[in-house]
Amino acid sequence: MVKQITESRSVHERGKKMKKQGVVMLVLVLTMLVGWAIVFPAYGQEKATGFTIARFVVGTGVENREPAGVAETFPASTEKVCCFLEATGIAEDTEVSFVWFYGEKEMLKTSLPLKMGSRWRTYATKNLAGMKGDWKVELRDSNGNPLKEIKFKVE
Repeated sequence: MVKQITESRSVHERGKKMKKQGVVMLVLVLTMLVGWAIVFPAYGQEKATGFTIARFVVGTGVENREPAGVAETFPASTEKVCCFLEATGIAEDTEVSFVWFYGEKEMLKTSLPLKMGSRWRTYATKNLAGMKGDWKVELRDSNGNPLKEIKFKVE
């Protein structure tokens, strides 16, 4: 009978210990998930300083306030391309720069405002002047820090 009571207590104590370990594990998992949510933005969006980059694409123009002709490769006959930015959750008025590179050479820098609010769309254009090859556009914050880049090719 004493052996049964001892075993009973032992099982009860192991159960309490396992329950405590389960709670600790749950807290650790939840902490990791919260940490990931802060460090890694929502899929398809990137958190910048004071706003989220919802879309950053290159196309042939803008129609009805939306990017048109979005592609990664453009024919040599393309005279001009357009880099489109949609920002969301803009905490305060700020400025961004679109910096255009042909190969490694900086070709143009265009600074544009982002106004405080839930959503702001803007774009910058670049005449290609028949220059074939690898291009990229860097989006920079008001302090000149790179936020995102997009590459494209002219063939």
